[in-house]
Amino acid sequence: MSEPVLRLARPGEGPAIVDFINAHFDMRLPLINRPELYDFYFAGQAGGAPHFAVAEQAGRYLSAAGYIPAARGPGADAWVSIWVAAKGHNGVGLQLMDALPGLLGARVLACNNIRANTCVLYEFLGWTARRLPHYYRLGRPGPSGWALAMPGDAAETAPLPVGGDLALEPVADETALAALGLPETPHTPRKDLWYLTQRYFRFPYFRYDLWAVREGGRLLAYLVTRTVTAAETGCVPVLRLVDFLGPDAVLPRLGAALDALLRQTGAEYLDCYNAGIPAEIWRAAGLRERLPGDGVIIPNYLTPPLRDNTEYYYFTNRPENFVLFKADGDQDRPNLG
Repeated sequence: MSEPVLRLARPGEGPAIVDFINAHFDMRLPLINRPELYDFYFAGQAGGAPHFAVAEQAGRYLSAAGYIPAARGPGADAWVSIWVAAKGHNGVGLQLMDALPGLLGARVLACNNIRANTCVLYEFLGWTARRLPHYYRLGRPGPSGWALAMPGDAAETAPLPVGGDLALEPVADETALAALGLPETPHTPRKDLWYLTQRYFRFPYFRYDLWAVREGGRLLAYLVTRTVTAAETGCVPVLRLVDFLGPDAVLPRLGAALDALLRQTGAEYLDCYNAGIPAEIWRAAGLRERLPGDGVIIPNYLTPPLRDNTEYYYFTNRPENFVLFKADGDQDRPNLG
């Protein structure tokens, strides 16, 4: 029998690939079965190919992978979102994953929220697979104490001292974003204005706040937050830092601005999942790292709240300068059935 053909999907092939994934994945995924999410993540440009790759043999799919580009156009870096193989064809699925950067022409391929027990598969390919670090800054407890967070050691409840000379300037809409352009950043995956517009101004569910950081009129960075309101949690607001584009050195200079935003929103805490930016940079910006077993609980699931920690894992084929945040890939979305 001939070797499987590894290729990108063709225009019009999306429904057949969705049927294959539904038949072989261990759950029915809202990402491909809710039209608004499928259109947002995978449909691609009108008349173009959907964002899938397949392994095919004798006209039959053996494996499929869905991806999310970080920029528009050929050769864009990408996040893997869905990966599935037919029973007995896990090896072909691994071949497809290994081939995906070349099929896309992407330098950087990554995935946010893999299963911990699959890390070994990506390490087999020579890639990096790790736990995603989690950082936080506490606000103030209410009259009855902490509603969501459990700070652990009382010595760690006092906020870290912060300073900084830079402000967060709101970017009102995609027109304002286009006028500002992109900051310089060493980080990968490379994101463009199309991606930022699509992800933060056109997402079908959440409202994001995109902030520009400037010095002397020059754009230094973008920072993105999302406020989960008290009405949504049923108790207190939470502030989430979900993306940042710019040099690491900008973050400590935003410590005071982030603390002011925390107080302004009345949030019980600010949290951030991030890989690639050192813990000492986050600490200089006022955020502590939550470590497994340290007794601190910073809930991730908030609607409704689950007073427990959530551990995420990720992979990347190129760890040099790689940075990942919670909103990357298909994460930071509602938990929909």
